[in-house]
Amino acid sequence: QVQLVESGGGLVQPGGSLRLSCAASGRFVSINSMGWYRQAPGKQRELVAVISSGGNTNYADSVKGRFTISRDDAKNTVYLQMNSLKPEDTAVYYCNADWKRSWYSSWLNSWGQGTQVTVSS
Repeated sequence: QVQLVESGGGLVQPGGSLRLSCAASGRFVSINSMGWYRQAPGKQRELVAVISSGGNTNYADSVKGRFTISRDDAKNTVYLQMNSLKPEDTAVYYCNADWKRSWYSSWLNSWGQGTQVTVSS
Protein backbone atom coordinates (compact mmCIF):
# COMPACT_ATOMS: atom_id res chain seq x y z
CA GLN A 1 0.00 0.00 0.00
CA VAL A 2 1.12 3.55 -0.71
CA GLN A 3 0.91 6.24 1.94
CA LEU A 4 0.61 9.84 0.76
CA VAL A 5 1.49 12.47 3.33
CA GLU A 6 0.75 16.12 2.60
CA SER A 7 2.40 19.09 4.25
CA GLY A 8 2.68 22.84 3.79
CA GLY A 9 -0.84 24.00 4.41
CA GLY A 10 -1.72 26.87 6.69
CA LEU A 11 -3.18 30.34 7.01
CA VAL A 12 -2.12 32.97 4.49
CA GLN A 13 -3.34 36.43 3.56
CA PRO A 14 -4.90 37.12 0.17
CA GLY A 15 -2.19 37.59 -2.42
CA GLY A 16 0.20 35.38 -0.50
CA SER A 17 1.87 32.10 -1.41
CA LEU A 18 2.09 28.58 -0.07
CA ARG A 19 3.88 25.48 -1.25
CA LEU A 20 2.28 22.09 -0.64
CA SER A 21 4.25 18.87 -0.68
CA CYS A 22 3.07 15.27 -0.88
CA ALA A 23 5.49 12.42 -0.29
CA ALA A 24 4.66 8.85 -1.27
CA SER A 25 6.01 5.94 0.73
CA GLY A 26 5.39 2.23 0.98
CA ARG A 27 5.74 -0.73 -1.32
CA PHE A 28 5.34 0.14 -4.97
CA VAL A 29 7.32 -0.17 -8.16
CA SER A 30 5.98 2.77 -10.08
CA ILE A 31 3.92 5.93 -9.67
CA ASN A 32 2.09 7.28 -12.70
CA SER A 33 0.11 10.47 -12.46
CA MET A 34 0.07 12.53 -9.28
CA GLY A 35 -2.34 15.30 -8.54
CA TRP A 36 -3.89 17.75 -6.17
CA TYR A 37 -7.58 18.07 -5.45
CA ARG A 38 -9.41 20.32 -3.04
CA GLN A 39 -12.69 20.36 -1.19
CA ALA A 40 -14.24 23.47 0.29
CA PRO A 41 -16.99 23.29 2.94
CA GLY A 42 -20.28 22.30 1.37
CA LYS A 43 -18.73 21.66 -2.02
CA GLN A 44 -17.61 18.61 -3.95
CA ARG A 45 -13.99 17.65 -4.27
CA GLU A 46 -12.49 19.14 -7.41
CA LEU A 47 -9.34 18.74 -9.45
CA VAL A 48 -6.74 21.45 -8.94
CA ALA A 49 -3.80 20.15 -10.94
CA VAL A 50 -2.36 16.88 -12.18
CA ILE A 51 1.03 15.88 -13.55
CA SER A 52 1.81 12.73 -15.52
CA SER A 53 4.91 10.59 -15.18
CA GLY A 54 6.17 12.31 -18.31
CA GLY A 55 5.70 15.76 -16.84
CA ASN A 56 2.54 16.77 -18.70
CA THR A 57 0.35 19.01 -16.58
CA ASN A 58 -3.29 19.98 -16.43
CA TYR A 59 -4.88 22.69 -14.31
CA ALA A 60 -8.32 23.79 -13.29
CA ASP A 61 -9.23 27.04 -15.02
CA SER A 62 -9.59 28.76 -11.67
CA VAL A 63 -5.90 28.26 -10.80
CA LYS A 64 -4.20 28.60 -14.20
CA GLY A 65 -1.43 31.15 -14.08
CA ARG A 66 -1.33 31.12 -10.27
CA PHE A 67 -0.55 27.52 -9.29
CA THR A 68 2.27 25.29 -10.52
CA ILE A 69 2.46 21.53 -10.04
CA SER A 70 5.79 19.72 -10.18
CA ARG A 71 7.27 16.39 -9.10
CA ASP A 72 10.57 14.94 -7.97
CA ASP A 73 10.56 11.26 -8.84
CA ALA A 74 13.77 10.63 -6.92
CA LYS A 75 11.89 11.66 -3.79
CA ASN A 76 8.49 10.30 -4.85
CA THR A 77 7.11 13.74 -4.09
CA VAL A 78 4.70 16.08 -5.82
CA TYR A 79 4.52 19.80 -5.11
CA LEU A 80 1.95 22.51 -5.59
CA GLN A 81 3.25 26.07 -5.62
CA MET A 82 0.32 28.39 -4.99
CA ASN A 83 0.75 32.10 -5.67
CA SER A 84 -1.67 35.04 -5.64
CA LEU A 85 -3.94 33.13 -3.30
CA LYS A 86 -7.56 34.18 -3.02
CA PRO A 87 -10.13 33.55 -0.28
CA GLU A 88 -11.95 31.19 -2.66
CA ASP A 89 -8.85 28.96 -2.65
CA THR A 90 -9.66 28.08 0.96
CA ALA A 91 -10.17 24.32 1.16
CA VAL A 92 -8.69 21.04 2.28
CA TYR A 93 -6.15 20.03 -0.33
CA TYR A 94 -5.70 16.33 -1.05
CA CYS A 95 -2.89 14.54 -2.82
CA ASN A 96 -3.72 11.70 -5.20
CA ALA A 97 -1.56 9.18 -7.03
CA ASP A 98 -1.81 6.20 -9.36
CA TRP A 99 0.68 3.47 -8.52
CA LYS A 100 1.59 -0.16 -9.09
CA ARG A 101 2.36 -2.78 -6.47
CA SER A 102 4.32 -4.84 -9.00
CA TRP A 103 5.14 -4.60 -12.70
CA TYR A 104 2.39 -7.13 -13.42
CA SER A 105 -0.36 -5.61 -11.30
CA SER A 106 -3.01 -3.10 -12.26
CA TRP A 107 -2.78 0.57 -11.46
CA LEU A 108 -4.17 1.45 -8.06
CA ASN A 109 -5.19 4.82 -6.68
CA SER A 110 -4.62 6.38 -3.27
CA TRP A 111 -5.47 9.59 -1.45
CA GLY A 112 -3.68 11.50 1.24
CA GLN A 113 -5.33 12.69 4.44
CA GLY A 114 -5.48 16.30 3.30
CA THR A 115 -3.99 19.58 4.45
CA GLN A 116 -5.98 22.70 5.25
CA VAL A 117 -5.32 25.89 3.30
CA THR A 118 -7.03 29.02 4.58
CA VAL A 119 -6.76 32.33 2.74
CA SER A 120 -8.00 35.16 4.92
CA SER A 121 -7.02 38.58 6.13
